[in-house]
Amino acid sequence: MRLLFGYGNPGRGDDALGPLLIERIEQCRLTDTACLTDMQLLIEHATDLAGFDRILFVDADVSCAEPFEFSIVQAKQDDSYTSHALTPAALLFIYQQVYRCAAPEAFLLRIRGHAFELGNPLSEQAGNNLEAAIAKVRQWHAEH
Repeated sequence: MRLLFGYGNPGRGDDALGPLLIERIEQCRLTDTACLTDMQLLIEHATDLAGFDRILFVDADVSCAEPFEFSIVQAKQDDSYTSHALTPAALLFIYQQVYRCAAPEAFLLRIRGHAFELGNPLSEQAGNNLEAAIAKVRQWHAEH
């Protein structure tokens, strides 16, 4: 079973890319796949990871290459470990601490965003990147 977890702030322009991707993927009704969105990753989300074999985190990023970057995520304690908002690696580390077992296989899809100001709509460039990222998620789903 897979979990697609998109996070970001829908009220801040391109920061909505993670939740928007999840919204679009939910319409595809992919088999053996659950979807989750939130504004940011929190310690409490460790419990949401339980029961999944593979997790794909999806977020907007102002510094990654166009249209997106896809990478493997390893559980790791980092500077976000004790903060309010976590990295995917720190969330996986917390999962391991809570459940005393290896974290599920995890990946991070960072979609290139350009305009993150409060109240902005999704930029045209980010919209194009979103379409490319959706194709990548569908491919990833088919292969895993």
